[in-house]
Amino acid sequence: MVLKKDWTTPDRYKKYNDWDSEYIEELVTTVTHSPWRLGYHIQPKTGLLNDPNGFSFFNGKWQLFYQAYPIGPVHGVKSWAHLTSDNLIDWQYEGLALEPDTSFDSHGVYSGSAIPVDDKLLLAYTGNVRDDDWQRHSYQLGAWMDKDNQIKKIDEPLIAHPPIGFSHEFRDPQIIPFKDGYLLVIGAQTDKNEGKALTYTSNDLQHWTLNGELNFTDKPMGFMVECPNLVFSNDRALLLFCPQGLDKSICHYDNIYPNMYIIGDNYDLESNSITNPTELKNLDEGFDVYATQAFNSPDGRVLAVSWIGLPEINYPTDDYGWAHCLSLVKELIIKDDKLYQLPAKETEALRLNSITLPESQSIQYDAKTNGYELQIDCQNSNKGQINLMTQENGENGLTISFDTTYGKMIIDRSHVGDGFASEYGEKREFSISQKPLTLQLFVDESLVEIFINDGEQVATARVFPSSKNTHFTINTDAPSSVTYHELRQTNR
Repeated sequence: MVLKKDWTTPDRYKKYNDWDSEYIEELVTTVTHSPWRLGYHIQPKTGLLNDPNGFSFFNGKWQLFYQAYPIGPVHGVKSWAHLTSDNLIDWQYEGLALEPDTSFDSHGVYSGSAIPVDDKLLLAYTGNVRDDDWQRHSYQLGAWMDKDNQIKKIDEPLIAHPPIGFSHEFRDPQIIPFKDGYLLVIGAQTDKNEGKALTYTSNDLQHWTLNGELNFTDKPMGFMVECPNLVFSNDRALLLFCPQGLDKSICHYDNIYPNMYIIGDNYDLESNSITNPTELKNLDEGFDVYATQAFNSPDGRVLAVSWIGLPEINYPTDDYGWAHCLSLVKELIIKDDKLYQLPAKETEALRLNSITLPESQSIQYDAKTNGYELQIDCQNSNKGQINLMTQENGENGLTISFDTTYGKMIIDRSHVGDGFASEYGEKREFSISQKPLTLQLFVDESLVEIFINDGEQVATARVFPSSKNTHFTINTDAPSSVTYHELRQTNR
């Protein structure tokens, strides 16, 4: 049986068990033999991987879920897939945790969060329902997971309907402990197609009181706010969110939809506001980050993971029966009114062998594979160009150009393998600090994560090179210090 290419609405909402076993076998085979499968990032076994959900620490393990449609690389009727880890690197697949099997989530288990309560984990999520006229109805739902990963859905919705004046584009609840109770932050759209974030409070996790619109900007936030997350770092408030349809004059972005953030002095419940907020800023300077989920972990860190994929974009892996992945786990730190994003310290345990390359203005190296980490110190260089996933002659790769004199960086993926999403640009140009540059790069088959100047900025790119393009070159106007780390492949 040939894999489906043309997906009808009935196909997308067909029950998983109604699919022919021959189709499923062909899907598994095709994905298994696909190019561009990742070595150490979370990826779907088959089908679509969507937003990260329920990132938390419970029962002595890190818990992570993601929206999944295992039948194909499209947005069909979604479930939550479940992963656990002891170290934030090696993730054990625990199967589908939440499936669309009730009258409140019959057309999809959408995004949400998780919070430990006593000896159970509360999963809060949006249930998507379509009526006979295919009109959307959204419900904010809950489920309890015990220490044996057994899940029982709560019979009635936590929030049964959007507030008056808001549409059913109402989703992605994040529940956090706040003062003596709980705060729920959720994305919303008004009846006038205005994007908002709302908050609710509760003392018992059952009865929720609407506080109203979260005040964090006086600018219009497009037609929908998705995936709002409120966390706290060094006694400062950090709000992550995805404003769809945001006017680019408010904050420039090139992707179809941006993932942005603001920093505030605090969150004030009485005024329901982020106090003294900064201007909006892009969370990632690259091409593919969206729907980032963060939480305050019990060890004091703010940890985050991003969906590396964008809504309404086709990716080259679609032809092989799978789509998208998750970022490395990142630690978010606010220092001196700046957000820093760093790979979680546990990521160092991926390293197998490390090689310090001879300092030079021109470095060429064949990594033999596209699964490694590079640390590049350009302390004496003002200008340079790094080419990843190239041919032996340094051509046809991902290009990272920088000029610290003018404080500019350009990332160009127009010459690396199979192209896509060209209508949103194949280059990203952005400002960087006018100081000596350091880079930490993670290369993983079809993904590059770039951490700039110890996490001052991050840029992420999906790329789809030829398997033979395993060289990298580094050319700078003064000798650079480069350390190459061979990384352990957790997916093999």
